[in-house]
Amino acid sequence: MLSAAVLLSFSAQADMTPFIGGSLQKIERQHKGKPFILAFWSASCTHCPTELKALGELSRRYPKLEVVLVAADTPAEAPELERLAQDYGVAKQARWVFADAQPERLRYEIDRRWYGELPRTYFYDGRGARQGRSGVQPAEQLEQWVVEHLK
Repeated sequence: MLSAAVLLSFSAQADMTPFIGGSLQKIERQHKGKPFILAFWSASCTHCPTELKALGELSRRYPKLEVVLVAADTPAEAPELERLAQDYGVAKQARWVFADAQPERLRYEIDRRWYGELPRTYFYDGRGARQGRSGVQPAEQLEQWVVEHLK
């Protein structure tokens, strides 16, 4: 677990929030009653740019779309993650980064059936249900979900 001083120093450097135990519940409370997309990615993920660019484009076309991004990297990589968020067009989205020395604990808390494959995307319908999918979600399917849930 990171110390409070490290967390404060980190948050002053970047627009990313440390993702620690309990962060998922905080995100879910913040978006309660609203549909949103929670997307896990990494700077080293080969397939993540495709999905992040599609999410950035959807966010521009559908301003009401709530997207929360969580990088499964470390706070030390925040500058690179920030640069990539700019490049992918998702810098305006809420951005978090894993900040636990044991990322397995975070993955277990997020989804006991998730083993770390990226990208990993969760679709929250606004009524409390969520659906998780691994791999790149085709842009057409992402848009279909947005159209169905942002009526």
